Amino acid sequence: MRIRESEEMYLETIYLLQKRSGFVRSIDIAEELNYSRASVSRAVNLLQQKGYIRIAKNGEITFTEAGDERAVQIYERHEVITRVLMSLGADASLAEENACRIEHVISDELFEVLKNSGNGSD
Repeated sequence: MRIRESEEMYLETIYLLQKRSGFVRSIDIAEELNYSRASVSRAVNLLQQKGYIRIAKNGEITFTEAGDERAVQIYERHEVITRVLMSLGADASLAEENACRIEHVISDELFEVLKNSGNGSD
């Protein structure tokens, strides 16, 4: 997995966990992704160094403004790509699975085409 893809996967996972429960710790991320605690610990420390997240003394992970903005962008890509694939006839699980891969490699220009095609917008 490339660095950008891995970083984006962690940001999206934190975003979804926050939406679901409001409180996110490294252990929650490890359980959600089925990754080792050591891998998640390294990743969240890198995200913190890059200025995307804060880690409180009690272990709670929250986004910085930059992190929240980036996570929302990543999640939007996932949602739009999933809807476009479903509009083309893919079932929901196939669309979800492939959107997870496509969202990390699609160019900004092509994403905007999909987003504005009418298939990916509400």
